[in-house]
Amino acid sequence: MSDKTLSNAYTVETVQPNPARADEMPYAPAVRIVGACDLMFVSGVTPSPLYHIHPHIDADHQHPIDITEQTKRAMAGAKEVLDSVGASWRDVVKITKYLTDIRDADGMHAAMRPYFGDWKPASTMICINQLSSPGARVELDMIVAIPKKAG
Repeated sequence: MSDKTLSNAYTVETVQPNPARADEMPYAPAVRIVGACDLMFVSGVTPSPLYHIHPHIDADHQHPIDITEQTKRAMAGAKEVLDSVGASWRDVVKITKYLTDIRDADGMHAAMRPYFGDWKPASTMICINQLSSPGARVELDMIVAIPKKAG
């Protein structure tokens, strides 16, 4: 297990049943939160602007075809949420990645790597037929552990 102490309130540990092979995967098999924290569940973000009108207006959903650019836009939406509560990418303990084409997985992971650096949250990837945002090829939802403020 590798530990990441976020505060006196809790520690996040990656669980690696076979640590010698940990570098072979772009995610941790599991993440354990030890101690007290708040959990935040981030709704799915797509390449569309975080705030957009419902029912959808086509102008809000003009996406580049490239999975790298779509992933960067989705990560920007997620960063808006993280920033609003003072959390960072290293506070993300679980991410679910939805793709409309599983062949985009390597490109999506490459685009996400600069955000997470050496931190690898627990992860699930699902290939589905269509996402909620017209033309989107990637959607991400996250679980974030936020240290409780001393009070």
